[in-house]
Amino acid sequence: MREELGELISYELSDPRVGDVAVTEVLISPDFRHAHVRLSLSGSAEEQAATIEALLHAKQFLRHQLSDRLELHHMPDLHFEAALAPELAAKAAQVLKRIRRGRAKS
Repeated sequence: MREELGELISYELSDPRVGDVAVTEVLISPDFRHAHVRLSLSGSAEEQAATIEALLHAKQFLRHQLSDRLELHHMPDLHFEAALAPELAAKAAQVLKRIRRGRAKS
């Protein structure tokens, strides 16, 4: 689903508010009712907010296109969210590793 959604956003949406977007992860709930789509966004905070707003506006179009391509009986509701910046993700992983080891920050 990640690849198909990424292609739809990159090549088939014509909304000028949608900037440079990469779908990094799609997490689907166990009951298949919700799909949390994590996005790598470029630009300022305002541009990123505009991109997410444009994707929310296009949500029904995206769901319909995905439903046709993936031949799903029930298409989950899409929820868009910005993924952590690579620097923050690396820092979070480092902090979690320390917590697992039981060490305090040095």
